[in-house]
Amino acid sequence: MDRMLVVVFDAESKAFKAKKALFDLDSEDVITIYAQAVVARNSDGSATVRQSDDPRPVDTLVGTSLGSLIGLFGGPVGLALGASAGLVVGGIMDLGHARIGEEFVADIKQKLLPEKFALVAEIEEDETTPVDTCMEALGGTVFRRALSEVKHRVHDQNVAAMKADLAQMKAEHAEANVDRKAKLGDKINQLDSKIQAQLEKANQRRQAAEAQTQAKAEVLKAKANALKAKAPARHV
Repeated sequence: MDRMLVVVFDAESKAFKAKKALFDLDSEDVITIYAQAVVARNSDGSATVRQSDDPRPVDTLVGTSLGSLIGLFGGPVGLALGASAGLVVGGIMDLGHARIGEEFVADIKQKLLPEKFALVAEIEEDETTPVDTCMEALGGTVFRRALSEVKHRVHDQNVAAMKADLAQMKAEHAEANVDRKAKLGDKINQLDSKIQAQLEKANQRRQAAEAQTQAKAEVLKAKANALKAKAPARHV
């Protein structure tokens, strides 16, 4: 099952040890790691992703479920990707994009207080015991939540309602006097801009979802190739 995993620690060193343990489980084919990051909760309430030996650039978190979740940890202050990266992303704090519930974030933030650290990862696991055993041995508090499928129903209903209002305004505009036409014209332009913004946001989400799906496929392909290379050669 595809899950978001968050493990909170009281020391950064423990979080990085946990990250190594998680990669060991991945290499043993117990789990699959799609994305991960070690996050520090700063004294001002912001969240910083610690750079490490991960070959992938930290800015690849932007637009992902993992990046959105970390952005929620940082609140309105935003998310600093990397202690020295200088890249702050304040526009990814989106529960829908993170694909988890509000109560999940609230539970984590009660534990992930300022000056604490978290290992955050999107993983595939068949059972919870292997990860829990490793993380708890290092003193971590484990949170996990199955990732929901992206739903567009609320967005579609919202856009449909705005389009209905727009059609009504245009009908009234055609019959209105000069003064009323000007006022309705302004409202029509404003509503049309809102509709276009909603459509653009939905398009960005779809593109991000497609990119994530492709990235996961590449991870699974690379892992399969690595396991194949490790397997002993068969002699005929």
